[in-house]
Amino acid sequence: MTDSQARIISVGGHTPQIDPGAFVAAGATLVGDVHVKRGAGIFYGCVLRAEKAPITIGEDSNVQDNTVMHTDEGKPVVIGKRVSIGHQALVHGARVDDDVLIGMHATVLNDAHIGTESLIAAGTVVLEGTDIPPRSLVAGVPGKVRRAMSDDAVEKVRANAQSYVTLSALHRDTAEVVDFAEATAAGAGSAAGSDAAEGTEA
Repeated sequence: MTDSQARIISVGGHTPQIDPGAFVAAGATLVGDVHVKRGAGIFYGCVLRAEKAPITIGEDSNVQDNTVMHTDEGKPVVIGKRVSIGHQALVHGARVDDDVLIGMHATVLNDAHIGTESLIAAGTVVLEGTDIPPRSLVAGVPGKVRRAMSDDAVEKVRANAQSYVTLSALHRDTAEVVDFAEATAAGAGSAAGSDAAEGTEA
């Protein structure tokens, strides 16, 4: 389910297409030729803008809070299955294969290709046109392959994606925008109850 307070915007004749089994959070913005597949989660504050080429988010992938994705002419964003895109990452006109983790604040630029079962460390910048082989641990500015991924590291990447499938389902099925006045009233009641309990302590 897409939250009714997500911003879903048609532009240039293209309207975002979201599988009913996906989750798009309140406050996320999807513009143009965006495709979100089943089990995927687009979290709070994300912007996916696709006027010039498509953005595709594969099954069971997650795009975490405040991530930005954009495309250029002939340079789509393609995110495979079971991919985790960490908080505040930037992906621009790049392809990311299955079972990859892109770390927080990482940047992946036009025509970059991230091979399957790789990990892009937090803060890494993958430069335009870079081809990262499968099972690579990449770090630095610019991003370089530091070593091959072990079986254990790959399993942790997959487990992270699966944990976000569960989180996406939780938010999809239970998240609800609450009125500010209601939240502050509940907070006041909680504080009063806490003060009363403290007053009874010996």
